[in-house]
Amino acid sequence: MNFPNNDNALAALNWGVIEMERRYELLQKYKVRNLAGYNREIERLLANGEEVEDTKLPYIVIVVDEFADLMMTVGKDVERPITRLAQMARAIGIHLILATQRPSTKVITGIIKANFPSRIAFKVSTKIDSRVIIDANGAEKLLGKGDMLFLPPGKGTVERIHGAFISDVEIQNVVEYLRAQPKPEQDFKIIPNEEETELENFEYDDELFPEAAVAVVTAGNASVSMLQRHFKIGYARAGRLIDMLEQAGIIGPHVGSKSREVLASEEDLKIYGYLKE
Repeated sequence: MNFPNNDNALAALNWGVIEMERRYELLQKYKVRNLAGYNREIERLLANGEEVEDTKLPYIVIVVDEFADLMMTVGKDVERPITRLAQMARAIGIHLILATQRPSTKVITGIIKANFPSRIAFKVSTKIDSRVIIDANGAEKLLGKGDMLFLPPGKGTVERIHGAFISDVEIQNVVEYLRAQPKPEQDFKIIPNEEETELENFEYDDELFPEAAVAVVTAGNASVSMLQRHFKIGYARAGRLIDMLEQAGIIGPHVGSKSREVLASEEDLKIYGYLKE
């Protein structure tokens, strides 16, 4: 999936954090340590003829092609999901690659760099740029054309290696091969299609749902505690309402301790009958 719009790219990174947390819950459920162990356990249960509600999970690679541009347009909001994914996502099969042509400390902050144990520097203009990437001089002396310095995880010294040239035709051949592979069953839809509206066809099973939709849109934010206070209901019911509001596309996904972003407007609620004229 490709997200040239930076707001969508931020949403994709936040989705990655949510998916990471979901996968960790599955590891805990099946008492395994990593994605490989989880997939083996699912295979074992299926081979024994047991009913399993969960399925095997694919590996996910998230690539940010120009991280400096993302930092300039989105700002510090991107630092948190990047850091969390870099810290924790590897064990559950989510890998993150950041690339930038402007390796400054404003782009590659200390907290981000500290959580990327494996780094590569191609030819850069100055010693400062080299140190920002690999904590050492040398990248400013590289020859270009695939010449690079590689800092492996767990090592304090860099290695000089060379990347092979890959033509556009070869890249296309690899892409076509990958496209021909069976697709995972998991739904990777992150950004709602503007031509589809979840709200239009959404079926809810709680009579408070329309009022909850109006409450969060009017307030401009959404949280479980807010619904608890507003409707004087318990945590479990408020949590289910929040889940339904997200499924309907009225609010955004959970992002740390922040309130949920409200995606729908009062006009949307009027169109679908949740808010009377």
